[in-house]
Amino acid sequence: MGKLSRAELGQRLRLYVLTDSRAAAGRPLVDLVAAALEGGATAIQLREKVLGGRQQVELGRVLRRLTRAAGALLIVNDRVDIAYAVEADGVHLGQDDLPPSVARAILGSDAIIGGSAGNLDELARSVAEGVDYLGVGPVYATTTKPDAGEPIGPAGLAQLRARTDLPIVGIGAVTADNVGEVIAAGADGAAVIGAVIGAEDVRAAARRLRQAIEEALRARTAM
Repeated sequence: MGKLSRAELGQRLRLYVLTDSRAAAGRPLVDLVAAALEGGATAIQLREKVLGGRQQVELGRVLRRLTRAAGALLIVNDRVDIAYAVEADGVHLGQDDLPPSVARAILGSDAIIGGSAGNLDELARSVAEGVDYLGVGPVYATTTKPDAGEPIGPAGLAQLRARTDLPIVGIGAVTADNVGEVIAAGADGAAVIGAVIGAEDVRAAARRLRQAIEEALRARTAM
């Protein structure tokens, strides 16, 4: 694929859907991811805290085929070894995970390394360590990730946006109804779980969210 520019990466992260078997509520996760891609998801993150390594590799290889066919990115949460095994485009690392430099040494110089930031200190550390994009939040209060911390709101996202030109995706209870605020605050896209994977009609939910993101980006450009 080659190393993406920041602008290109921002475009590829417009609608970033994270997997969660719990949000799937018993439905086949592969089918839900396929529907999300059909609805306009531009990136998928394999995020399965309850699955073992072997199960994650098996699922990841299927998601790799789906994302390649759709021209979407595949990112793996936390597990650099899983990302390597399934030939993912990159890995998303929390503040306590492997250093980005170690992940890049394993995955290669073109790998996409994401980081998480909920405050200025975390942003400064992530930028200094050389991440390629940032998941910023939680923007709104979320139940999907109980340890996510207090919501920072669109104003908090805007504060972090002012400190970096890295691509940013807003995360934390983002929906089609509030994503306009997230984009207006400076995000390049939105990372979601429940708004898509938890929806009754995943394809329609992804389509609605992607349309809302694109409309908000056009409005921001026109200002």
